[in-house]
Amino acid sequence: MTDYSSRRVMMVDTQVRPSDVTKFPIIAAMLHVPREVYVPAAKREAAYAGHNVEIGHGRVMLEPRTLAKLLDALDIQPDEMVLDLGCGLGYSTAVIARLAEAVVAVEEDEGLAAEAQRTLSQEGVDNAAVITGPLAAGAAKHGPYDVITLQGAAETIPEALLAQLKEGGRIGCLFMEGALGVVRVGYKIDRRISWRFAFNAAAPVLPGFAATRGFQL
Repeated sequence: MTDYSSRRVMMVDTQVRPSDVTKFPIIAAMLHVPREVYVPAAKREAAYAGHNVEIGHGRVMLEPRTLAKLLDALDIQPDEMVLDLGCGLGYSTAVIARLAEAVVAVEEDEGLAAEAQRTLSQEGVDNAAVITGPLAAGAAKHGPYDVITLQGAAETIPEALLAQLKEGGRIGCLFMEGALGVVRVGYKIDRRISWRFAFNAAAPVLPGFAATRGFQL
């Protein structure tokens, strides 16, 4: 039997804490949520590795360090509503659900969405719901949101999505700029987004968030 609980402690001690993530609610959430149940069965041995885990369909579960630092930068509060875009098999949603009042997760792959909802229900995560639909469209009818997270990278963010963020709200996004990725947190002030650098990371660009390429000879 694999001892996943000890792997979880090792993940936090070797990947999360050394990355300057010190907020206790994030540490507690990552110690509590069983990461291994939110990856494909064949990938369970890699669940706690320090890299992005492929979950199929060109998508990944962000490495523990990236997710932890993103959540640390966003500083989610217990009374806040969060939109989690590209939730995959639901791990990020389960972690965020322990920090926030409620989470609306969006996943456009029907298979991933159905499995995420099933696992979240089995794990007793009752303050999160998974919606199937285009990631870039968000979930306006449940908004506006205090916080928006992207579980993958973007090159551009649609205005319609930014409109779902409350005044004073935050959005955390990993922008891929060629081979390099920069995580920024955007603060909505006077209906405009002010972006601030958080840290460097890398991940595949999510569907609907690629920049439009101009025609070139």
